[in-house]
Amino acid sequence: MKALTVITDPVYKEPAGFTAYEKFWLKYIQDKRDLPFIHLLTSIHILVIPVAILLYTPVLEGWYWWLAYIPYFYVSQMYFKGRFGLMLHCICHRKLFKKNYTWLFHYIIWIVCPFFGHTPETYFAHHMGMHHVENNMEDDASSTLRYQRDSLSGFLAYVGRFLVLGFSDTFMYFFSRKRKKFYMRLTAGEMSFYLFCIAMCFVNLKATLFIFIIPFVFARVVMMLGNWTQHAFVNLEDLEDNTINCINTKYNQMCWNDGYHAIHHIRPAMHYTEIPGEFLKTKDELARKKILVFDGIHYLHIFIWLMTKRYDKLAHNLVNVNNMFSSEEEAIRVMRERTKKVKSS
Repeated sequence: MKALTVITDPVYKEPAGFTAYEKFWLKYIQDKRDLPFIHLLTSIHILVIPVAILLYTPVLEGWYWWLAYIPYFYVSQMYFKGRFGLMLHCICHRKLFKKNYTWLFHYIIWIVCPFFGHTPETYFAHHMGMHHVENNMEDDASSTLRYQRDSLSGFLAYVGRFLVLGFSDTFMYFFSRKRKKFYMRLTAGEMSFYLFCIAMCFVNLKATLFIFIIPFVFARVVMMLGNWTQHAFVNLEDLEDNTINCINTKYNQMCWNDGYHAIHHIRPAMHYTEIPGEFLKTKDELARKKILVFDGIHYLHIFIWLMTKRYDKLAHNLVNVNNMFSSEEEAIRVMRERTKKVKSS
């Protein structure tokens, strides 16, 4: 296990000055700390969307099409996908644009999101309307409780159910609670994406399959992998304690401190640059509850080591905040206990 040392994750540092481009966007965004999102969106509009449009045209044929698509896939679905997805997460919790420019947010949701496999409106509805309300409890359509969370077969069953029934489960959650605003947004976004893909298949079947449909499936698998890992360790004595923190990892540098999932569930509207400081402020309470903190690794490491039951590797990277564990053996025992499936009440 590790001791808690210096936190290296990103916090806001006032720049010496802003560029002319940044000054232009400061008139439209609410918080100057969100300028990195503008830079990300700018890069996407230069490197992703124009190439996707080109791939729909007859300019590229045969091997030339694939020579363009392969780097496109890497840039859009490997390099930018995580950054964009977690930016979307941030701007759902905190408005990016000033009130008079909310149409820019809707542009991101309806035009940009599909390039990264996100159907319009569905992420907001699922995440804001259900996941944070239910906190991974039984009524959450993406709850991990009923699965053995160090089991590959459990994960495959979890992903399979979400791919097939995730939309209907989420719809029925809102419908049964008469939350019309959410189930209408959810349905409009999901159905619009399906109709769009059907129509675009008649324009260019190959481009639609590889630019929109495959990234859509990929995105849902990746999101469920993330949610599975974020909520893999459930305190059986208090099911509301079911999240973790990952600190001092490059993932936090790229994806806006998303590793601090326990802090995020406690303070969901907190700006990502404030989260490391909040972690340090609340570390005593986190230690009292034995909320797990991992140092130098991120969700993919944790997922792989859970699937291979390498609790020794997990324990090696566990931060023993305030000596909350007397030994690695105790930590491993607690982790094994917390990955057990929870019987339905």
